[in-house]
Amino acid sequence: MNPVTVISLTPEGQQLAQRLVTIDAYKRLELTHLHRPKPFKETIQQCFKAKHNLIFICATGIVIRTIADVLNSKQEDPPVLVIDEKGQFVIPLLSGHEGGANRWAVDVAKEIGAQVVITSSQKYVDPILVVGMGCEKNCTLKNLRALFDATLQANNIKRKEIVALSSIDLKEHEPALVGLAKELSIPYTCYSAESLRTMESRLSERSEVVFKAVGCYGVAEAAALLHTQQITQRQSELVVHKHKNAHATIAIARST
Repeated sequence: MNPVTVISLTPEGQQLAQRLVTIDAYKRLELTHLHRPKPFKETIQQCFKAKHNLIFICATGIVIRTIADVLNSKQEDPPVLVIDEKGQFVIPLLSGHEGGANRWAVDVAKEIGAQVVITSSQKYVDPILVVGMGCEKNCTLKNLRALFDATLQANNIKRKEIVALSSIDLKEHEPALVGLAKELSIPYTCYSAESLRTMESRLSERSEVVFKAVGCYGVAEAAALLHTQQITQRQSELVVHKHKNAHATIAIARST
């Protein structure tokens, strides 16, 4: 993901921005919070021209008037989200499809407990691909990256098609998984075993060994399926069933 800049204008908006900064998925990214920056218009336009992903916590009218002069095209402009200062609604204002603002808005809304307001057609231009992974404790980043790269190559999947990495919450701070997401510049999201069990009927196989260890019958496939659905709000399917090397497992799901 590109650098993320959060802009707030009011005390309530500043508090919400500070919540966003503490989200684990953003701790791994280059994120800046600007509260009432001065000169306002020039500062924001500089961020826009530098292709920063922008989150405004203010009225949509302010955003439109601020960036109107620097808009180019949906193929070039960075994604822009607008959130009300109470954190109730997240609006993908610009580059919803091509820039990924719609998908990004779903992720942000999930993190802060808000409702997404998507005004553009929700038919995604390209399939959304999410990688689910599980690994042994202290698995190396080199080992994970080798499994990731080999899987994409074997299935003729391009790196840029992968929009997120997902796993179980027990692995939320696993260094290799955190490191892989950072290296790939994609969000890393984890789910509880209880949430992953909602995907149980769609797993290619159910592992009693995994269930005894973590409380669900599969991590990689379930995490990939669940997070893909969270992004698109549509049914997901496995395109790469679970396979593994000596230290980790991987699966890939997609949705449109």
